[in-house]
Amino acid sequence: MTVLVTGGAGFVGATLVRRLTDAGLPVRVFDNFSTGDAAHLAGVDADVVKGDIRDAGALDDALAGVESVVHLAAAGSVVMSVTDPVANFEANVVGTFRVLDAARRAGVERVVQASTGGALIGDATPPVSEDSLPKPISPYGASKLAGEGYAHAFAKAYGLRTVALRFANVYGPWSERKTGVMTRYFRAIHAGEPLVIYGDGSSSRDYTHVSDISRAIELALAKDVPGGTVLHVASGVETRVADLARLCCAAAGAPDEAIEYQPARAGEVDRNFASYDRANQVLGYAPAVALDAGIRDTWDWFQEHVFHS
Repeated sequence: MTVLVTGGAGFVGATLVRRLTDAGLPVRVFDNFSTGDAAHLAGVDADVVKGDIRDAGALDDALAGVESVVHLAAAGSVVMSVTDPVANFEANVVGTFRVLDAARRAGVERVVQASTGGALIGDATPPVSEDSLPKPISPYGASKLAGEGYAHAFAKAYGLRTVALRFANVYGPWSERKTGVMTRYFRAIHAGEPLVIYGDGSSSRDYTHVSDISRAIELALAKDVPGGTVLHVASGVETRVADLARLCCAAAGAPDEAIEYQPARAGEVDRNFASYDRANQVLGYAPAVALDAGIRDTWDWFQEHVFHS
């Protein structure tokens, strides 16, 4: 089964592609390298194709001989989606539609696509689940909801077996280009700068290690899952940003006094963590990496691959 991974040279892709090739699957990576890096896949036995998901012709070529697609390519920043909603729409809504439509034309059996939990559902009393009513409060969240809508429609109209996985906040190795909070904190610690918390520190997220996310994707490719399925992939643990900052300091052996508070930012959810019960029932998914161990693992990777110079 040849698998096409869009955005496969990015953060999640770097771990996923290794996992799939280690399992003996032929993998083709399709990436425009706007945030991904070909160096992430150095030494990996995968076919790497440069292209943009908004280019229907390039997608048609990349899908030749492909049975399954993992769609990771996206504009992933909530803050940037508020600043430039048009660019976010083009990448996430138009791009996802192009991938699904190309998969339909190519006769692809299955598409597993990356979605999001907190940003899509918006402010809601956690834990959120597949039964929570989506009320996105950022263009990014809206774009992912639109992508899920198209995936469900293509499943019902064309028989394409789509699975949308709502990722929690993903962290781990290969995330040096990610705009997430943990990357910012590690860079701040390395530079001797303060760790900035927006708001009073009580806002929370569900942090899930990239190896757990990649395992869920692998399961979604292998299991007999009906088209149009939506599942939360998370740790099920709520972590306040103030506690995350302290864990990052502890992993790096840095003092935690250098935390700076600034006003909260528009479009960001206050509290969020998710139940992964349905993913456990449908896929057999359960997280395996505890947050403190995962943060130490990520800091060690940054030390070796990013801060070594």
